[in-house]
Amino acid sequence: MSPLDRSPVQSPSKDRPPVATAIVDIAKLPPAATAQRDCSICNGTGIEFRSENELSVARRCRCVPECPRCLDSGTVTALVNGEVRTGRCRCQRPIDRARLYSAAQIPGRYTQATLESYTQGLLQHAPENMGVLEEVSRWMSDWRVGQENRGLIVWGPVGRGKTHLLVAIVRDLILRHGVPARFVEFTRLLGQLKSGYSEGRSGNAIIDPLIQIPVLAIDELGKGRLTDWELTIIDEIISRRYNALACTLGSTNFRPEVATGAAPANAALVDINPQTLGDRVGDRVLSRLQEMCDFVELAGIDFRTIEQ
Repeated sequence: MSPLDRSPVQSPSKDRPPVATAIVDIAKLPPAATAQRDCSICNGTGIEFRSENELSVARRCRCVPECPRCLDSGTVTALVNGEVRTGRCRCQRPIDRARLYSAAQIPGRYTQATLESYTQGLLQHAPENMGVLEEVSRWMSDWRVGQENRGLIVWGPVGRGKTHLLVAIVRDLILRHGVPARFVEFTRLLGQLKSGYSEGRSGNAIIDPLIQIPVLAIDELGKGRLTDWELTIIDEIISRRYNALACTLGSTNFRPEVATGAAPANAALVDINPQTLGDRVGDRVLSRLQEMCDFVELAGIDFRTIEQ
């Protein structure tokens, strides 16, 4: 007999319950760990949000205890209808959602941007515009995981909360459905693409991630100088997502109409910009967007005047 065979049996730790060696029926396992309903940090969601390095990030809230179902291993093995199955523990949902949220690259300024906060702003300052939320709510109720989903673009003058609403929609899709998403600001996206090309990266390496992500949200669509190269890039992104049946979201200061040839104006100084979205991104891209997306107008009060 080897020394290992003669080793004494150790008693279970007092700090942790013994791990069962036999596989039991899943109905006999303890429930997975959940967040405290009265937690002031996560409000019972199990996810806390913060701004870090200019981006909004998330993590599982500290109020969630060690999981008695999987002992924080993340996986559970049990009998399901008499068969041994191994799967991800339910306690991992806040962790998975937090990772997806952090990967979306939402600006840190909008860490607190939710549908609830947008609703409160409308109720307090512009209750006549609540119909906008009804349109958005109908769109979101029709959204289905694993199916073709129409996109959504909010448009209107500056200061109406378009970016706030766009972020809130992305946040809800991630947390409710667990769908991967990416948030990009239009001019910053073009700058990143230009830098990538100058560094010698291939076009596919730069653009493919924007095509493959299930939900892409483009803020300030049509903003900037828009050179021929930039117009070609946005045409490629929209056309490829159109062909891939991918869900595209966006916001823009420009009316979703065909090009008029009007001269540009400072969108920060005028409520009605003479240029259209067709003027800014081209009628071909506009046509694709109109086929892919629903358009919702945000009018009413300029929230910047309230903040001042």
